Amino acid sequence: MIFALRPSERSGRPTLWIPLVRRIREPFKGLWALPGGPLSHTESLPDAALRNLRETTGLAPSYLEQLYAFGGLHRSPTQRVVSIVYWALVQPTEAALADESENVKWFRADRLGELAFDHNAIIDYALWRLRNKMAYGSIAYHLLGEYFTLAQVREVYEAVLDRELDPANFRRHVKATPEIEETDQYLQGGKHRPPRLYRFTGRPGLDPDNRSTP
Repeated sequence: MIFALRPSERSGRPTLWIPLVRRIREPFKGLWALPGGPLSHTESLPDAALRNLRETTGLAPSYLEQLYAFGGLHRSPTQRVVSIVYWALVQPTEAALADESENVKWFRADRLGELAFDHNAIIDYALWRLRNKMAYGSIAYHLLGEYFTLAQVREVYEAVLDRELDPANFRRHVKATPEIEETDQYLQGGKHRPPRLYRFTGRPGLDPDNRSTP
């Protein structure tokens, strides 16, 4: 599962999107589903997750984390299937490079129809985890470029949490974060005074061995 920010078709503001693949065989032929595939005998779990994402979307995310193991008795109507789900975060410039076709498309994460298997429930759980991690971690900065404005950080939080935040309070909170470094650069091209650019100085977010629990 890959999360990325894309502009809303209606407002233009950043919203949370994920790529899905269309099932071309039964069961659930014609329905959309999360990218995935089998685990080979020579692969680790994170290597298999990265391979499946690369083969279906052409992306190689730097942030990868194990979400949860889904093994309900009736997940598939044909056989018992256990899925080890990973989630990834990509920056907008990375997401723009994703392969898209008739059977691979991006969808707003909060506006999905019926998906194959139990993938609606998996995405709901991933959104719940992402929103919880936003409250105490630095995960938001993996959805941004190397340099960003404080307003862009707030847009990430608002997109993921799906609610508006007070700009002044949010600005004070972010500026007090030790891993946020003020630069001497400014965002150019706007009609008003250019805002200052910041950057995240924390550790990269590759966490392939994370074991998340409900």
